[in-house]
Amino acid sequence: MSEFLSYEGYSLVFEDDFNGETLDRSKWNVELHKPGWVNEELQKYVDTEEVLFLGDGLLHIRSVRKVLADGSKAYDSGRISTQGKYEFTYGLFEARLKVPQGKGFLPAFWLMTGDEERWEQWPVCGEIDIMEVLGHETRTNYGTLHYGLPHEQNQGTYTLPEGDFAGDFHTFAVEWLPGSIRWYVDGRQFHKAERWFTVGRNGVQRPYPAPFDHDIYLILNLAVGGIWPGSPDETTDFARATFEVDYVRVYQKTR
Repeated sequence: MSEFLSYEGYSLVFEDDFNGETLDRSKWNVELHKPGWVNEELQKYVDTEEVLFLGDGLLHIRSVRKVLADGSKAYDSGRISTQGKYEFTYGLFEARLKVPQGKGFLPAFWLMTGDEERWEQWPVCGEIDIMEVLGHETRTNYGTLHYGLPHEQNQGTYTLPEGDFAGDFHTFAVEWLPGSIRWYVDGRQFHKAERWFTVGRNGVQRPYPAPFDHDIYLILNLAVGGIWPGSPDETTDFARATFEVDYVRVYQKTR
């Protein structure tokens, strides 16, 4: 694909450059979840400055490994979202990010439905993953659409020709339009989806372009372990690994 991202016709409607001293909680929630909450992940999401802090104009999301009294390991990590504060139907969603390197890490920038009671539980409500980079394969980004009942996904990948996503910042974006969703890395389109479906628990298929036709919110998180990345190992350096966010921006069409 040779198409490039264009901002023509878009206006900025949400922005955080993380230039303050603390996270702006008028924009972001800090989510709290127990280990194993989803995907057999190992981390506990907590609200501490050890895992979430601002510095040098960046948001830093870290995971901390702890050795418990019985010798087992536990992991604290960070997850923030705009749920209930800023939610959008359609638009261009973008973030400039640098990911941690190490077995077991899975940083993510993604979009999720805010009212699952109304739109039904995942995967019926839909999910748009803009950036997922495995900590042991940091040259490749995954962009994924989750939908349906039963669950289906539409996934594309982008592999850097040189370097990796842990060595420098890169810009990840998704352009979500009625009937078309496009993924970009550094302004270059690498995947497009135009066909999907969803079926309610009652077995009735909802009219296209459901479920991607209602409000969603933004999420940034650093997962540890789980079904996809696998568990950390002896090579995983928790002291040096940080998910860094330079900015997050949302644009919507004005013409």
